Amino acid sequence: MSKDYYKILGIQKGASEEEVKKAYRKLAHQYHPDKPSGNEAKFKEINEAYQVLSNKQKRASYDKFGTAEGFGSGGSNPFSGFGGFNVNVEDLGDLGDIFESVFEGMGFAGTRRTYQRGSDLEIPLTITLEEAFRGAVKPLNFSTLIRCEKCAGQGGEVKEGFTKCITCDGKGEVREERRTFFGSFAQVKTCGKCHGQGRIPNKVCKDCNGTGRMVGEKRIEVTILPGVHNNQIMTVKGAGESGEHNTEPGDLYVRIQVLSHERFERQGDDLKIKKEITVFDILLNKKIEITTIDSQKKTIELPTHFNLHHELRLAGQGMPRLGGFGRGDLLVSFIIKTPSPTNSKAKKLLEELEGLL
Repeated sequence: MSKDYYKILGIQKGASEEEVKKAYRKLAHQYHPDKPSGNEAKFKEINEAYQVLSNKQKRASYDKFGTAEGFGSGGSNPFSGFGGFNVNVEDLGDLGDIFESVFEGMGFAGTRRTYQRGSDLEIPLTITLEEAFRGAVKPLNFSTLIRCEKCAGQGGEVKEGFTKCITCDGKGEVREERRTFFGSFAQVKTCGKCHGQGRIPNKVCKDCNGTGRMVGEKRIEVTILPGVHNNQIMTVKGAGESGEHNTEPGDLYVRIQVLSHERFERQGDDLKIKKEITVFDILLNKKIEITTIDSQKKTIELPTHFNLHHELRLAGQGMPRLGGFGRGDLLVSFIIKTPSPTNSKAKKLLEELEGLL
């Protein structure tokens, strides 16, 4: 055998597929050419050994004849021809970041990085249950990075003008040649000199130190939709931190916090309320008045043989269904207030009533 692939990977001849893969990953990390301790020749040798030993047919041929039929031909591997070896992407494990850096700017790994976009922010907003019921428009003030008013976010004194960036020739981006174990690639990156603007201010704005933004107060109005839930997050596009050099601002995430109510308890879109009644309300079948969340007076009667351990459901008297139609229900539970006779006459009447019933 011209090469001992088992020795190259540091494994025994009878090693399992998992042991082969584990050994390859470890050595590939260790000798990757982009690392300070990397060794491109060693990395190619490791990859060559893995390509044979990870393939059942090639491994059988290698064990029997000392060679792997078809090895090095590339087959259908899309990375064949790069440096004379193939790479199995699935077996790279957490080497995926290598691919991202290699193909970034080439259209394979999403859009290229640009200069600093504004950060997203999350701010709590406290409302009452009534505001959650009917909806509201609430002012919100907070400190963040806002666009510099003096330079209108451009980072330079406007009256002093701007000069075309000679580094990128006014294009706002530069091409870099990058050498990897796949070969050499041209990578498009944002120009670090002009931050992608293609021009450089003749005089940097002192207020924002050339970034186009500064710390300040931002005031917005948040529209609360009827039926919003506690801890629900509402997104306000473009209301977050301002970006550098007039770039896109971040978004604002408003986390709604609904205060507890003294009378109502919320359960999804339903509301629950406790109503105190007396034994006479029950015996005389009196009408019972309930005040709903929208301050409406509802008169109810207890059904015959109603079990007071159960809740009485008033359909459509709960919270609005957010993004839907109708309302939840109002669930009424009853607390019986027992009378306490204050004199002998009242006690005697109650005893007579007990006898009649």
